[in-house]
Formats: sequence, structure tokens, C-alpha cells
Amino acid sequence: MPLSHAVLTLLADGPSHGYELKARFETAVGPQWGGLNIGHLYQILDRLVRDGHVTRSHVTQSDRPDKTLYRLTESGAGELREWAGAPWVRSSGFRDELFLKLLAATRLGTDALGSFVSAQRQAYLSDLAALTRLRREQDDPLVSLLIDAAIAHTRADLQIVDGAEDRLAAMATTGADVHTVRPEDDGLRALGEGA
Repeated sequence: MPLSHAVLTLLADGPSHGYELKARFETAVGPQWGGLNIGHLYQILDRLVRDGHVTRSHVTQSDRPDKTLYRLTESGAGELREWAGAPWVRSSGFRDELFLKLLAATRLGTDALGSFVSAQRQAYLSDLAALTRLRREQDDPLVSLLIDAAIAHTRADLQIVDGAEDRLAAMATTGADVHTVRPEDDGLRALGEGA
């Protein structure tokens, strides 16, 4: 699980508590990954403790509530080394909502396909402009690399969208009928089928 291993990576720098790990994660991978839900983080930490990869201890504080400190175990360090050395292989295919939208737009006809492609192209161009600005402002090498990857992915998606209209035009019809049923018609049909 990548997030579990990211937590092990952060703990390799030394002991931390939950909110500190959350902040360090979000700083380390930048805005492209997105925020880390604190509840999910604590579930991950509980699992890592259960699996023997992390220990937890309570630190008493006089002016604030006690905090829990997490430390990497030797077993956790071994797990981290093994994971970090293994290649990443895509295992779940390319599940991307873009292709579901292209399917729907194609079924709805050439006008719908053209409209969607135009809107999606504009969204990707806007994303590229924002990413390029963000990249210029970034000094952290890892975050810069992550932004570069986001730019490359967005350019690849833009290339797919740019070719989609021509490649799918034969499948799209000029005025595709959308077959619908009104709820009252469906109920009448069900009554008639039962008779």
C-alpha cells in the first residue's frame, strides 16, 4: 500500500506524531497529491503498529493533551527497503473517467462529442497553465519532479482528447436518440406484464 510505505518513509527520518506526519507528507509530495485525511492516516498507523512495522508511545504534555509518538521498527525499515527497491507496476488498468465521458459523448452524437472534446481541451490547457506557474515557483526537487509528471500526464491526456473527435466520429451519429422511459410508463408496463 503506497500510503503505508510513505508513512514508513517519513518515520525513517525519526519519530513523529500524527499531525506532524500529515504536514510532512503534504509538504513532501506537494499540492499534486492532495491532502491526507487525518482519520485515514491514523488507520494506517494502527495497521503499521499491528504489523510490527511501527511502535507507538504516549508522551505526556503539561500544557496540552498527551500526544502519541510513532517510531519505525527494524521490521518496518526492512519493509520500506524492500518496497522502495521494487519496480512499480500498474495493476488496475487505466480506469479514467475521461474514457467514460468519451463513451457517453459518442453515444449522444457528434455535437455532444465535439462539445465535450472542446470543453475538456480547455480544461487541460487551463491545468497546464496552472501547473507551469506552480513549477516555476517550486524549489523542492521531489515536488518539482511530481509537478513535471503532472504536466506530462496532462499533455498526454490533451493529446488523447485532441485525436478523440476524429477517431470516434464514425461511432458517433449526428442525432443520437436517447431511449428513455417516463416513470409512469414504466409502472404501467410492469402492471401489464404481470396481468
